[in-house]
Amino acid sequence: MTDRIALTDLADPQFDPAVREILDLVASTASAVSLEPADLMAAAVDEVGLDDFGDSSFQEPFGVLCSALREEAGLSDLGKVMTATQLAGLLKNRLRIERYLADHPDALDLDISRPIVIAGLPRTGTTHLHNLLSADPALRHLPYWESLEPLPLPGEASIEPRRERAGLGVDFINAAMPHFAAMHEMTIDHAHEEIQLLAMTFSTMFFETLAPIPSYRDWWDSHDQRPAYAYLKRVLQVLQHARGGDRWVLKSPQHLAQLPALLDTFPDATVVVTHRDPVAVTISMATMVAYTARLQVDAVDPVAIGSYWSGRVEQLLTACSRDRDVVPGAQSLDVRFDGFMAAEWATVGAIYNLADQTLSPSSRQAMEEFLATHPRGRHGAVDYRPEPLGIDPAERRQALQEYADRFGV
Repeated sequence: MTDRIALTDLADPQFDPAVREILDLVASTASAVSLEPADLMAAAVDEVGLDDFGDSSFQEPFGVLCSALREEAGLSDLGKVMTATQLAGLLKNRLRIERYLADHPDALDLDISRPIVIAGLPRTGTTHLHNLLSADPALRHLPYWESLEPLPLPGEASIEPRRERAGLGVDFINAAMPHFAAMHEMTIDHAHEEIQLLAMTFSTMFFETLAPIPSYRDWWDSHDQRPAYAYLKRVLQVLQHARGGDRWVLKSPQHLAQLPALLDTFPDATVVVTHRDPVAVTISMATMVAYTARLQVDAVDPVAIGSYWSGRVEQLLTACSRDRDVVPGAQSLDVRFDGFMAAEWATVGAIYNLADQTLSPSSRQAMEEFLATHPRGRHGAVDYRPEPLGIDPAERRQALQEYADRFGV
């Protein structure tokens, strides 16, 4: 029987004493941290020894983001240090991408051909489906370690140093948030969302998972995201050139609101749209964001997070309903969570048939091995409750009824 996990400290996070000591040590360096774009960019240039960030269009969303993080997010000292470190890492990745392209301009001649793209909210089966398809050696996926550092540091001849650095980060996450694995398991080799690559454009919903940042949200909603998706394609070309592979399997919830941009960028994509009861999804997603907020903000406010993500989920699902038919039927498939869980192989078969991808005996064996070693609930199951988040399920059901009716959830 799967252990049930009650999250009783969302509003008052509790840490193991040893973890608390480490967090306090990190937080003590906050006075040396700047969230000003110019400072972050200068530091990245100094550290990497390169100065070409590529297309300057990233600077507008970067400025909006940094302002929102400083003025709206309520970051703790720990959050300031962690966020600044993350932003610096993204800037350094941009510098290394441009150097790689200067050395290997032929990378941009590669096709990102017929990717299989999963578009769906967390808790709708996307992670399980993504990892299951990614177990197929015939498909190219983005492992977590590669999402953090797309290219090696100078002098690194193998992927192991990047895997080791990613492993330290995963160990930290598991120590600081011991129940996170029950919501969204993170390992260094599991397939990760390309939203981590989109973060290098500083124009992505990724940053909203750190804390409510309404001014950045409004900027993102009101601007064309095709330039960010074009940059994503550019990075995939670099990764494909550097480490091979010729058919990607991708996944991100933000694609639900960007189906036109996605199809303009990858016109021959096969798009798999996942669906589940939207009220349950809202509650579980808001719970996950509230739980992870303990590493970012001074005072976690689960009700404010519940309100913010209720709005974002509604916006994503409304956009999905509006734009779903942008993707031709011959290139798309709707997958309902209950049906997928009841018939995993039928779902895989339908996707492979639609995508004209061969499900070879070796591919099936690799997937079977993944299923055998990754049973559902092996880390326990979180009790997702609306009350700590201030979410009214009846109100949410009414607001999301049009979506639920259309997609049969």
